[in-house]
Amino acid sequence: MRISTLLAVVAVLTGSLAATIPALAADPSCHFAPIADSATSLLHARTVAVLYSENTLNTQQYLESYHAVAVKGAQNPQMDSRISKAFVDSSDPQRAINWLMGSLQKEFASVTVYDNLDAAVQAHPDVVVMLDTYSRLVSKRNSQVEARFLAKFYDANLQYIGQAEGSRAQQMPSVWVHGKAAPQIAAQIDQQTALQVNALKQFDASLKALVTTGNADHVASN
Repeated sequence: MRISTLLAVVAVLTGSLAATIPALAADPSCHFAPIADSATSLLHARTVAVLYSENTLNTQQYLESYHAVAVKGAQNPQMDSRISKAFVDSSDPQRAINWLMGSLQKEFASVTVYDNLDAAVQAHPDVVVMLDTYSRLVSKRNSQVEARFLAKFYDANLQYIGQAEGSRAQQMPSVWVHGKAAPQIAAQIDQQTALQVNALKQFDASLKALVTTGNADHVASN
């Protein structure tokens, strides 16, 4: 396939995605009362209630839209399979959520997701977690790739305990430059997946330090 045709197909694949990039909302925990920090420690035996922030819900919708376009593009016989696979893999809408929930489940005795704060509080967990995620992937109009994962922990009275976080951002060179071969383009797109995984690994290290020490001083303060 001529490289100009290849780039045109890639542009069609991602050109409509710029409008769906999620806006970064304000502090996802801002509806919690600004009360004193909790003396509660995060121990492995704790029961945990998880809430998804507005950012997380918007990001999931964005990733699902991106992934759907990527899957549809992969069905185009003109699309190089290496490029289409890279787009599909990097936009997996379940990767981050499954990873984050798995991380919490490894550290705590019980982890349950609730639709709203009232339901979470009525379940009487030891800890309430606000899980905040934000992702932005490459498109024809965007070259700044970002992945940010944040879990803020509160005690049963919604007093702040501490937080675990991981984030990465990278300005990617444009894949729409003539002269690039398909393997080079695919490799650039694969960087999106590597960036997400590195941010998730950073989150894991932050969470492990927080739970192991039971001390919020090891992470950024509220």
